[in-house]
Amino acid sequence: MGDDRVYVGRADVDGPREGGWLLGHFMPAGDPRHSGDVEVKWGVHAAGEARSRWATGERRTALLVLVSGGRFRVELPDRTVLLAEPGDYVVWGRGVDHSWYAERESVLLTVRWPSVPGYRVAPPVRR
Repeated sequence: MGDDRVYVGRADVDGPREGGWLLGHFMPAGDPRHSGDVEVKWGVHAAGEARSRWATGERRTALLVLVSGGRFRVELPDRTVLLAEPGDYVVWGRGVDHSWYAERESVLLTVRWPSVPGYRVAPPVRR
């Protein structure tokens, strides 16, 4: 019999079911992946994929880490940050609007906190 306080999975299998998200407020109550404190995403983005619209009115802090691939562009109001080597990362705080564009296929780990409703958008688009 398993412990319902433990979840074992694979990011590349579980992630697509929730748009890449592995942990956050949107997971079922009682699931160990349910959290109002933090969200974690395993994002696999094809070359040419872009966020369907800018995230505005941001109430969270975010960390994006490039795991593999390269040339993932994070668009911020005053600049663009290019994640080009595995381990490159960017952090921004509350109140910073953002968008993104995958110049090449990229795998990213995203951590956002706190986990709050209201930021889901349509799936990424191809430019």
